[in-house]
Amino acid sequence: MKTYKHFLGTCLMAVMSSFVVAGEVEIEKSLINAIPSLKIESISKSEMKGIYRVETKSSEILFTDESGSFFVTGELYSTVGGKLNNLSEVRKMQLRADKISSINDKDKIVFAPKGDTLAKIAVFTDIDCGYCRKLHKEVPRMNELGIEVSYLAYPRAGEGSESYNKFVSAWCADDKLDAMTLAKNGRSIPSKQCENPVSAQFQLGQALGVTGTPAIVLEDGTLVPGYLTADKLAKGLGIL
Repeated sequence: MKTYKHFLGTCLMAVMSSFVVAGEVEIEKSLINAIPSLKIESISKSEMKGIYRVETKSSEILFTDESGSFFVTGELYSTVGGKLNNLSEVRKMQLRADKISSINDKDKIVFAPKGDTLAKIAVFTDIDCGYCRKLHKEVPRMNELGIEVSYLAYPRAGEGSESYNKFVSAWCADDKLDAMTLAKNGRSIPSKQCENPVSAQFQLGQALGVTGTPAIVLEDGTLVPGYLTADKLAKGLGIL
């Protein structure tokens, strides 16, 4: 009897799975037919019954019915348990955390603490941005407090701009940390070219919702726009 029940349960799961896959295929077909330029990353059931979540390669999130005939963009909220939760932001946090953690350390410019690392942040930065330079002056104190700072490129003027080329030169320098600090202090650094992740990181920042610099991404995927002192950041992280 136990084996028979197990067999029935397995069959039911297989049938349900096929329905889900078929629904996802229908949604993708419907959306792509209407929007040929749409690049879909994934399709999954959302927390709302009968509604699917469609994530694009540019990290935009759509919500659609099971046929893909109707969709909306925007935020999905939950009031379960009497609490208001922004489920869309929770998902965006997960995406940011996953994307940032997937970047190899060799593709970042990392200012690490000499002692124990208590927290890590990723910072999308522009070398010529005033508040980015102000934030960089806080990096020694951040390291002192046990916060590791990883810089990712976000030259606001875009690819090929002066700020873009400065970031490439800093990245290609023999001593990336020294070159970054010099550039952040308004000093000139030797112009260099090499294989680099500057363009890819700029595009990643755009996909993750970065609109200005500095943009701090915490380990849980929370996006903190703008300048913070080291002590204020540490307090927010529960270190102080």
